[in-house]
Amino acid sequence: MKLFNYWRSSASYRVRLALSFKELAYEYVAVNLVKGEQHEGPHRARNPWGGVPVLEVVENGKTLQLPQSVAIVEYLEERYPHKALFPTGAVERARVRAMVETVNSGIQPLHNLQVLAYVKDVAKADSKAWAEHWIGKGLDALEAMAKDTAGTYLFGDAFTFADACLLPQLFGARRFATVDPARFPTLMRVEAECLKQDFAQRARPENQPDAVTT
Repeated sequence: MKLFNYWRSSASYRVRLALSFKELAYEYVAVNLVKGEQHEGPHRARNPWGGVPVLEVVENGKTLQLPQSVAIVEYLEERYPHKALFPTGAVERARVRAMVETVNSGIQPLHNLQVLAYVKDVAKADSKAWAEHWIGKGLDALEAMAKDTAGTYLFGDAFTFADACLLPQLFGARRFATVDPARFPTLMRVEAECLKQDFAQRARPENQPDAVTT
C-alpha cells in the first residue's frame, strides 16, 4: 500500500492512526500542500477533488486509488478486520460514526485551509474568528457526546475510529483556535490517554518524514 498524504493534514493523520493501530505497513508518499502539489496533474489523477489522503492498493491484480479518509478507513476495516476500529453492535457502531461525522463533516471542513482563504480573501471576514467559532461549537458537541460514552477512550475502553478523528481535530484546532482544556475535560483526558500509545506516536504529524519544524 501507498499513502499519499501530508504531515499536517488532519485527514491524513486519521488514516495514519488507523494504519498504525492495525499494524499495517505502507509506503509514505508526501504531497506538499503548501507548494500546491495537490492541484497538479499527477495527484488530480489520483483524486479529482485534489485533496489528501489517497490510499493506493492492489486488489485482484489491479492498482486502485482510494481518496477520502472515512472511505479509506472503512475499506481498511473491511479488508483487515483484526484490531477493529468499530464496536460490534449496530447501535454502538452508529454512535461511533456519529462522533466521526461530527469531526469529519461538522468541524474540520469549516476550518479547512481553502475555506479560511475564501473567508479572508473573498468574504473579507475575520478568518480566525470564523475558525474559533466553528471549532468551539463542534468541540462542545463532541464533548457532550463523549460524556455519555467515554471510558478510557471516546467510546468505552477500546480505541475506535472516533479517537482517530479526535486526535487530528485537536491538533488542527490548536493551529487555528484557542483550545481551553477546562472547557473540554473529557476530550483532553482521552487525547492524553491516546498519546501514551506507541501506535499514536508513530502517526503524529511531527514524526512524519515530510514534517517541517519552524
